[in-house]
Amino acid sequence: MRYLTCIILAFFLCFPPLKAQAVNPVIYADVPDMSMIRVGDTYYMSSTTMHLSPGLPIMKSQDLINWEIVGYAYDRLAENDAINLIDGQSAYGRGSWASCLKYHEGTYYASTFSSTTGKTHVYSTEDIEKGPWRARSFTPAYHDHTMFFDDDGRVYMIYGVGDLKIVEMKEDLSGVKPGSEERVLIENASAPAGDNIMLRAEGSQLFKVNGQYYLFNICWPREGMRTVIIHRSDKLTGPWEGKVGLQDLGVAQGGLIQTPDERWYAYLFRDNGGVGRVPYLVPVRWEDGWPVLGVDNKVPEMLDLPPQKGLMPGIVASDNFNRKKESSDLPLVWQWNHNPVPDYWSVRARKGFLRLTTERLDTSFVSTRNTLTQRTIGPVCTGTTKIDVSHMRNGDFAGLSLLQKNYGLVGVKVISGKKYLVMVSTENGKAVERVRIPLAQNTVQLRINCDFRDQADTATFYYKVKGKSWRPIGTSMPMPYTLPHFMGYRFGLFNYATKESGGYVDFDYFKISDG
Repeated sequence: MRYLTCIILAFFLCFPPLKAQAVNPVIYADVPDMSMIRVGDTYYMSSTTMHLSPGLPIMKSQDLINWEIVGYAYDRLAENDAINLIDGQSAYGRGSWASCLKYHEGTYYASTFSSTTGKTHVYSTEDIEKGPWRARSFTPAYHDHTMFFDDDGRVYMIYGVGDLKIVEMKEDLSGVKPGSEERVLIENASAPAGDNIMLRAEGSQLFKVNGQYYLFNICWPREGMRTVIIHRSDKLTGPWEGKVGLQDLGVAQGGLIQTPDERWYAYLFRDNGGVGRVPYLVPVRWEDGWPVLGVDNKVPEMLDLPPQKGLMPGIVASDNFNRKKESSDLPLVWQWNHNPVPDYWSVRARKGFLRLTTERLDTSFVSTRNTLTQRTIGPVCTGTTKIDVSHMRNGDFAGLSLLQKNYGLVGVKVISGKKYLVMVSTENGKAVERVRIPLAQNTVQLRINCDFRDQADTATFYYKVKGKSWRPIGTSMPMPYTLPHFMGYRFGLFNYATKESGGYVDFDYFKISDG
């Protein structure tokens, strides 16, 4: 026995167990346009969710790898027809775009801009996890801007496309400083990537390291890929020197973050098909005053950081809709498609259920209000719900969805007073009913499986009635990423009316799994 123990000990001394590592992408879900800070030992990150409410999500991590949503900078971006889905208008692909997150003298700032409002929006708080957030806005909407607090106490925004501009701001970021005028900071900032550019430099993020200024941008050469551009200068006013920072896998747009033990990483993202734009981390070393991104100029698959624990429940989560009196109505993983109508949804009307009540007539799923959504996640995931359709009215359609321009639906439709199980997908921009099955009961379970492996981007749909096993319904559906929505596919719970309003559906639960 002693001999065997010695052999085992010798084996482990010669071949120590491999250290668990994180893998790229860091978050296999739609978390684009990241802006990141570290305060003490805690990292915070903001992202883009455009036409969803609440918006401008704030996420938290202790290790750069495992993240959880801790809040939103705003509940409702604005009140207008587009963001409220009124009179045929919508904010799909717009809403609020690339945010910027900063911490300065005890205050957190999160900013964004919006073509839906035509404004730049700035939110601030002393408690990033609990709020409340103060809201300020002004015109114009500064495209892909970065806030920057310089050492002399002055505050700036850098923004624009191609020719990058700078303007000095009021100290509280409530608007442009009186007497300050915008000026070009860097002409043709795409130049380091060549002359044949499809997407000119944008996505500005500015950092100051050891007294030097570093401006990160993205551009896209024709017949090339999304590319990181870095400019540096001894002075904010210039002159600026630029170079290509990274050109691999299309991983680009973001900035720099330093760990407490003084390691550097670049946080970036990649267009990854139907699941959306997914975050990557890339190691950074410093050489001749420049940040050098990647390992041999490549994005590594493995990272010398703690391994992922999974995206549940920090980024997505199941929900049984059973609320205690003191608890919030919805966990932070949920977002509404556009601004919700509070009087027509409830998790209190029936204990343990989400109730969606129709409040008007709609012509399509994408014009419907009060669709409750969560991200899909890769490489594979499943969303499941159970609905009680006892109180649907003629012309109603309710169930489980995949939200994007080319959407997919599985649910119950009432036609001439009779209930049917229906699967719908879109083809050439038009919704097509693929199958219709008579339904003789008032409860049904619905499921959608998503496969994003190797960008397969395929969804399959299922249903289950009492006493039966799961059965497929309709056809498999491709999930292409489209610019009109500019967002990865999201699961959604929906109910809308086409004939008469006032019907309602009770959702018993929503379950999400990574299998």
